[in-house]
Amino acid sequence: MNTFSIAGIQMKVHAAYPNFEAMKFKLDVLMSIYPWVEMVMFSELSPFGPLTHHAQEFPNETEQAFQEMAKKHRIWLIPGSMFEKRNNKIYNTATVINPEGKIVKRYSKMFPFLPYEEGVSGGDQFCVFDIPNVGRFGLLICYDMWFPETSRQLAAMGAEVILHPTLTGTIDRDVELSIVRATSAINQCYVFDVNGLETGGTGKSLICGPDGGIIYQAEQVEEMIPIEIDLDRVKRSRENGILRLGQPLKSFREKASTFPVYQKGADLSYLHSLGPIKKPTRIKEIQESLENEVPPPPQSTWYKFKNKFKGNNNLENNINPKNQ
Repeated sequence: MNTFSIAGIQMKVHAAYPNFEAMKFKLDVLMSIYPWVEMVMFSELSPFGPLTHHAQEFPNETEQAFQEMAKKHRIWLIPGSMFEKRNNKIYNTATVINPEGKIVKRYSKMFPFLPYEEGVSGGDQFCVFDIPNVGRFGLLICYDMWFPETSRQLAAMGAEVILHPTLTGTIDRDVELSIVRATSAINQCYVFDVNGLETGGTGKSLICGPDGGIIYQAEQVEEMIPIEIDLDRVKRSRENGILRLGQPLKSFREKASTFPVYQKGADLSYLHSLGPIKKPTRIKEIQESLENEVPPPPQSTWYKFKNKFKGNNNLENNINPKNQ
């Protein structure tokens, strides 16, 4: 067996004030109760919440404090993500810190949740990192997972575990959970999906194994989720197939270069016909309703006759039916 212990922390995230002290407290408690945990991950945007005015340049004091926390507990730490100022743009960036307190990787979310995550630019670099004598890990953030190309690329780069901090407080959380499970199956890897609470999401964090099965599903309350995984399960699944059945990664390998949509100069005319990315509005509905509105009932003969002679008071008074 090739075991490794990961804990997700599902906690309340606030936008009105920083959450750093709460994160530090949660981490201290977790490591006191579960000292065998080797990696800890928080949800997306845990330190400051989802408002871009908290954006700051990297490195920064908060990131450095997380480095000290990782070093103190001798753990790998992914403290969610923070908005980063870089080259006059804002990115949603997660940091990977090793047990020596050193930054191993920074990853910027490739797919901001447009059109709602306004003013945030997408990164263009994939993130994988190795833990010596354990295996290879990949990192995605929230909406990235809705694009199977992202997780497939990580799997093709050898990722055996995909870490997925998310902030999902919208009514599509159950859809996202199905994507998490599908991602683990089609890539034959572990997926750790950690969501926040209140301003930070609606919870329901989910951990799935390399055969698509659910290892643990959190509720909608604060939880610490320590899970020991066996990376040999990934190796067996990829070699022998899911439940010794389908072998999707090997099958994809045989066809990886044949998809026209990914080729330079591919015909994307239909995708372009869908229009720009923008928030839905009711303007079009209102316009259509006005255009399709039922015309008013025909005017009475008397009304049209009256308007014809409007201005001739004597004639108008004489022919007014009320005077008859």
